[in-house]
Amino acid sequence: MNETTKRTQAHATFAVERTYPVPVAAVWHALSDNAARDQWFTAGDAFTAEEKHHDFRVGGQSTETGQWHGGPRSRFQSTYTDIVEPERIVFTYDMWVDERHLSTSVTTITLEDGGDRTLLTYVEQGVHFDGLDSPEGREEGTKGLLGQLGAYLSSSR
Repeated sequence: MNETTKRTQAHATFAVERTYPVPVAAVWHALSDNAARDQWFTAGDAFTAEEKHHDFRVGGQSTETGQWHGGPRSRFQSTYTDIVEPERIVFTYDMWVDERHLSTSVTTITLEDGGDRTLLTYVEQGVHFDGLDSPEGREEGTKGLLGQLGAYLSSSR
């Protein structure tokens, strides 16, 4: 953006609930273990990751950078701010596309133990910059990732 472009910000909060037919320990493992997380936290074959790491601890960071095939480069960077095993994960994250800062978010994931099933609640509070991203698009992307988590949990049973 050049200096004459008007800067804007859109604030939004959304919540998504999913019930997974596995014990809470399995969901926690999928969220916290690097190898398990790599199986579902992915943009798929349309994206080539160039850098990817995940440090699951309070103060730990996760980064993924790469390029969409035939499209833009993107970067996701998060920092874990609170972890209560196996109940709660809180992290902040920023997203960029082609070096443009899209958004900053605070996310809380809670897990409720239902014996042989787990209720996951995902709440995100975000600010989206300069019309480069939309809260609706972010919510849809999150629903897709939680669907991938569900598929992973079903296949690993």
